[in-house]
Amino acid sequence: MPDLSWYMNRFRCMSWQEVRSRMYSAVYMNTQRIGMFTARHPPEPDLNQAAAPVLSGTRCVNVDKYRRAAEFILDGKLNLFTLNNLNYGKIPNWNQNAQSGQNVPLRFGKMLDYRNVARVGDIKYIWIPNRHDHLVTVAQAYYLTADPRYLSFISKQIVSWIEQCPYLKGPNWTSSLELAIRLINWANIWSLIGGVDSELFSGEDGKQFRSRWLAVIFQHADFIHGHFSKNSSANNHLIGEAAGLFVACESWPFWKQFNSWRSISQTILEQEMLAQNYRDGVNKEQTFFYQQFVLNFFLIAELAAQANDRPFSREYKKRMECMLEFIASMMDKSGNMPMVGDGDDGYILRLSPEKGFCHYRSLLATGSLLFGRKEFKVKAGELDDKTCWLLGDSVAQTYLSIKNGGAILPVRQEFPEGGYYILGSDFETEKEIRMIVDAGPLGYTSIAAHGHADALAVMLSVSGMEFLVDPGTFSYQSEVKWRDYFRGTSAHNTVRIDQQDQSVIGGKFMWHHKAHADCEQWESDTNKDKFVGYQNGYLRLDDPVLHRREISFDKATKRFHITDSLECKQHHEVELFWHFSERCEVMVDGSSIYAWQDGCMVALDLKDAGWEIRSCFGQESPPCGWVSRYFNVKVPTTTIVCKRNIDGTDSFATKITIWFAK
Repeated sequence: MPDLSWYMNRFRCMSWQEVRSRMYSAVYMNTQRIGMFTARHPPEPDLNQAAAPVLSGTRCVNVDKYRRAAEFILDGKLNLFTLNNLNYGKIPNWNQNAQSGQNVPLRFGKMLDYRNVARVGDIKYIWIPNRHDHLVTVAQAYYLTADPRYLSFISKQIVSWIEQCPYLKGPNWTSSLELAIRLINWANIWSLIGGVDSELFSGEDGKQFRSRWLAVIFQHADFIHGHFSKNSSANNHLIGEAAGLFVACESWPFWKQFNSWRSISQTILEQEMLAQNYRDGVNKEQTFFYQQFVLNFFLIAELAAQANDRPFSREYKKRMECMLEFIASMMDKSGNMPMVGDGDDGYILRLSPEKGFCHYRSLLATGSLLFGRKEFKVKAGELDDKTCWLLGDSVAQTYLSIKNGGAILPVRQEFPEGGYYILGSDFETEKEIRMIVDAGPLGYTSIAAHGHADALAVMLSVSGMEFLVDPGTFSYQSEVKWRDYFRGTSAHNTVRIDQQDQSVIGGKFMWHHKAHADCEQWESDTNKDKFVGYQNGYLRLDDPVLHRREISFDKATKRFHITDSLECKQHHEVELFWHFSERCEVMVDGSSIYAWQDGCMVALDLKDAGWEIRSCFGQESPPCGWVSRYFNVKVPTTTIVCKRNIDGTDSFATKITIWFAK
């Protein structure tokens, strides 16, 4: 169990209204634990109620690719984070942690401490396979080939899941979000195999299986309806829960309860689209991974609504379009997206077995068709399989008809509410220079669960190659030192004072003192870009320190000037961090730092004397010199740490010059 300090920090993040709400939830869970207010005996479904399929389906894909992917799964294999070719089993142990081998007991799920790594391991190694996205791949193969082996496999796996994961028991009945994602994948499977009249349901055995599956579907929906994430926990989880419930109600409109639950979930989605995403399209969790994660929830709900003639509002669709504008703007010419904030590699709508599948490009391809935006098509590139499955066979011709001419990119350079700004020149060309500055909030709600202490950090891409990077997330449930490092200030290209993070960590998904950052000045014209901003995280120190950063970019000379100013009265230790991509060769020469990559060079000149400069590469203690591009994977890279002392208000400058290969 978490220690007392965690509970104290969590309590500090709650309002009295939230405390009362959680007390009510605790009573409700206990009544369910003893069998009250449950759906142990779901009502009979009325199968005469018509429903449109969630997926449009497609034949414009490589059939062999899906057959190979399905055969891999039929052999009992999965790829799960770092576990490639994992022998998961044709009839898996659904409650076993695939990484640690731990079997999680079938206790009452809502009171199971799934965060207890000693007893459960990393819970994601249980949850991800239980989302059943691999069964969607098998269902796609059936749709394309009509091979009955695929139907049989789907049936056996779902039956084994129902038998091993009894209602309300074990790790797969803990998180409403996980149930919601499973419902979305089950809805996709249901559509692909032919719906209520599928061959899978023929004969008495088939009808019995359909009845068992529909009963569990109802129980999933009832569970989500009774356990929506609320208050300070109402982040991407609430969006996902509402999307899963809405898709379920549209896919299986066989119970009268689904009419009211559909209305409730659609209302939540309408509200949260506006509440959790700024008008400029930035998701308030301040993480680029969760930007696409929640956008996929909003997208699948919108498509389900369209299929059943219950569309969302114009405001909902406009905010979704703005979210796509943000993705298109942040992505460099090669498709690189900075790894700002948390990310865990989980997905809900992959629908493509390709190894190089890109969530961001796929969303932009879909968005170009939904909104007729040529800018999105330019960034997306080739039409992807996922978009075809979502929108149907006609999309290929429509996609080709969207002309790229006249597309202006980036769509925007400033996102004042979300707090991101782009300085640079020659966008979308071989001479592209793109620096992103982070002056946004720490995260969403009082716990800011997925935010990182990255105020005023910069990321630099040149000619579609990353030079200065955000090192990513690595893991949620790893050793505390690694979780804290990757979200701490020393893992970002910014300034740290007295070896303290800008914001104060309160737990693995909690901050209880939050730095505030803001932009004071932004200018952009044909000659230069200029950003001036500040962050106040160090005003909490005994001798308060205000950090202000000014960045200017001269487009003619290809040169950045960064001036960091610290307003204070007493002595402080100052560290300035520069995290380079693992693809860079880096050298320090006196007060200059040089980084090369594929013919391009970036030089950083620390113009002021007095810096102690050291290079870190894969340092274990304290952690320094790492990058994590995939969940649970970290590799060494070069981080330059510049340290000096100040006595009162001071400022220092960094000049960054860029040279291209001739």
